[in-house]
Amino acid sequence: MRIVHGWKGLAQADRGAAVAYGNFDGVHRGHQKVIAQAAKAAGMLKAPLGVISFDPHPRQIFQPDAPSFRIMKPDQQARALAALGVEIFHVLPFDGEMANLTDREFAAEVLARGLGVRHVAVGFDVSFGKGRTGSPELMSRYGEELGFTVSIAEALGVGETKYSSTGVREALRDGRPEDAAAILGRPFAIEGVVERGRQLGRTLGFPTANVALTDYVIPRLGAYATRTRLPDGREIAGVANVGVNPTIEGEIAPRLEVWLFDFDEDIYDQVIETDLIAFLHPELKFDGLEALTAQVMADAAEARALLLPDF
Repeated sequence: MRIVHGWKGLAQADRGAAVAYGNFDGVHRGHQKVIAQAAKAAGMLKAPLGVISFDPHPRQIFQPDAPSFRIMKPDQQARALAALGVEIFHVLPFDGEMANLTDREFAAEVLARGLGVRHVAVGFDVSFGKGRTGSPELMSRYGEELGFTVSIAEALGVGETKYSSTGVREALRDGRPEDAAAILGRPFAIEGVVERGRQLGRTLGFPTANVALTDYVIPRLGAYATRTRLPDGREIAGVANVGVNPTIEGEIAPRLEVWLFDFDEDIYDQVIETDLIAFLHPELKFDGLEALTAQVMADAAEARALLLPDF
């Protein structure tokens, strides 16, 4: 998959795709339906399959003081799109120029002239252009005028609940990782560099790998059963705390602290990716390290029973 930044002066090989348009934070099952429609059009048109998104996310521009909300880092998003067969990932800069394009200017200047799209697949609730005035119906009208076809994906979900990035965030904030996974089609995963901490866990018998949450949506603080992927592809069960560890003075920003079961290797400064599989309990404050250690061991036993039932 090629990642193409910008929309002006592109090489011909980076133009002419059948694209799915949206933010695609999470690449959840609703997003996957939109991309599948673009893939169908790409096959019929014998065109590359593309996806269009923005960096930074428009929400970071219009709501700079809002809590962290990202479900994925860019590398995770790129891997998820590549797994769906996407050939060109158009990452458009959401700058002052982009923010001030009207819906028609966006369709004409960016989609038609800049990217030369042959088809645009959108979700039922898509918006585009300054003030978010563009709609699926307007996209279809502009497509007829500017020479590209348009498909509109209907809502997808179970019962009255539609799959959405908002639904994923709500599930995570409520401590319902299983519900987030049902929307995503895979567990929510935190990726990051293993940082050097105080190494207190190692002295207490449960060495942890510490990863900053950076721009991720903050899940409910507490203990989780987890699975972690290492750079070499190994996947290891574990137990983690997401939070500020209130028993230990000095922590401010929430982070992931994961204990990888039956593992004792130096992975400092390596990038790991940890799935939150099940929420065990809210974050607790203990009277001392002995009580903290006892709870961690109990959490580990519960996580092992969930993840390694035949162990």
